[in-house]
Amino acid sequence: MKDTATGIRYPFETPPAEGEAIEVAEGVLWMRLPLPMKLDHVNVYALDEGDSWTVIDTGFNAARTRAIWEALLAGPLGGKPVSRVVVTHHHPDHMGLAGWFQSIHGADLWTTRTAWLFSRMLTLDTQDTPAEETLAFWRASGMDAGIYAKRETERPFNFADVVYEMPLGFRRIRQDDVIRMGGRDWDVHIGNGHSPEHATFWSRDDNLVIAGDQILPSISPNIGVYATEPEADPVADWLEACERLAPLAREDHLVLGGHKLPFTGLPTRMRQLIDNHHGALARLLEHLAHPATGGECFPPLFKRPIGEAEYGLALVEAVAHLSHLFQSGVVTRKMRPDGAWEWQAKA
Repeated sequence: MKDTATGIRYPFETPPAEGEAIEVAEGVLWMRLPLPMKLDHVNVYALDEGDSWTVIDTGFNAARTRAIWEALLAGPLGGKPVSRVVVTHHHPDHMGLAGWFQSIHGADLWTTRTAWLFSRMLTLDTQDTPAEETLAFWRASGMDAGIYAKRETERPFNFADVVYEMPLGFRRIRQDDVIRMGGRDWDVHIGNGHSPEHATFWSRDDNLVIAGDQILPSISPNIGVYATEPEADPVADWLEACERLAPLAREDHLVLGGHKLPFTGLPTRMRQLIDNHHGALARLLEHLAHPATGGECFPPLFKRPIGEAEYGLALVEAVAHLSHLFQSGVVTRKMRPDGAWEWQAKA
């Protein structure tokens, strides 16, 4: 299947059904796990080590997901053990069952130091109501008053709700490492922006790239600023990573991402990922001819209605782009009496 508008091709038109696997290359299985959100799945992969498997990413910690994994282990994975879990980045749909594989299945965890530290920290931080710092961040971002009033007293998303307890101990993955997996040597290249210190893997022996969420087709990974680092500039991190990774891309690369379908046409997609954000920044700057809060900047960025389910991700992405313009020196900001920043383009 080809996207005639972009030149990007999808060699596998249909994803694997629940509990099944598709062999995308010799000894490399593609599987899919459900997520209880608008983006309703995460892709995971298993690489054949002969007497065991290396698993790439894991899905949420949930009874259904664990049952699917048990069926996969007994079925497509042929009853062989998982000896190693490699996690591309710390987000819970990727890290969620790493601890389960370690504790229950005896696997070793390989990931970046930042991914492991974030995951360990967040699993230990459980809140029944949002922290005051989070509430202040929402106010500063210009969150819709009705959504703020609702979320102010609700139990927030807790990492520990969907991430299995993580035991001590991991193997660190770093830029320029070469890792042997599935009969191939893989060069490690670290991305940023969507998640700090996000690992991607580029095979030296064939055309495979394991990209996690750093490189996705048809959707752009969420790039957000959060209360944990309210002055961050992840858009700058994202653009730097894309510009650095783009020269590695070949037309024949088969990219195995964390969501959507495997695809080829990577040089085109890398340019799109860069251009999409430059275009969004230009539209946002034009929008800021008049002062606006983060919550008032959805139209130029997303060009579609934003519902309550995706509101939080939209808000942190809006703030990320505003922060980038501010730190680039092309907009100013002023805090209103209600605690919300208003941003405006410089004359």
